[in-house]
Amino acid sequence: MDMKLDRIDIKILAALQKNGRVSNVELADMVNLSASPCLVRVRKLQKAGYITGYCAQIDIARLGPSLTVFTEVTLKNHRQIDFARFLDAVRKIDAVVECHLISGGYDYLMKFVTSNIEEYQLIMEHLTDIDSGIDKYFSFVVLKSPITKNQVPLAALFEM
Repeated sequence: MDMKLDRIDIKILAALQKNGRVSNVELADMVNLSASPCLVRVRKLQKAGYITGYCAQIDIARLGPSLTVFTEVTLKNHRQIDFARFLDAVRKIDAVVECHLISGGYDYLMKFVTSNIEEYQLIMEHLTDIDSGIDKYFSFVVLKSPITKNQVPLAALFEM
């Protein structure tokens, strides 16, 4: 179901992106609507697939030590079946929190979150042992993340 979004829809999405637990009454106030039409819009946005879910943002550092690693991956071959085999293998790994097919000097940029470097290395050894199609990979261990955002600047991207 495709729908044409207007300025209010973008405001609703931006507000929910910042706080998915905001009440409908508060959301309606934020976007200058009454509660009932606001709820109708939210439900339409959900049904149309613009809102794909709600989740809690967890401060992983408070839970204990963890390791974030960005990994550049180049595949041996570039047929459709090779990309599919690689993706099938990485989808099964919980520590893979992002995987992007990109342009440039390598094929994928992946983000891993593991408990330590040993766990990360075991995962990469497993991926190469099962012949997932990896030719080479380069690992970049995150030392510090001074800026992380979970929101996309919707108003700036989709000015109405």
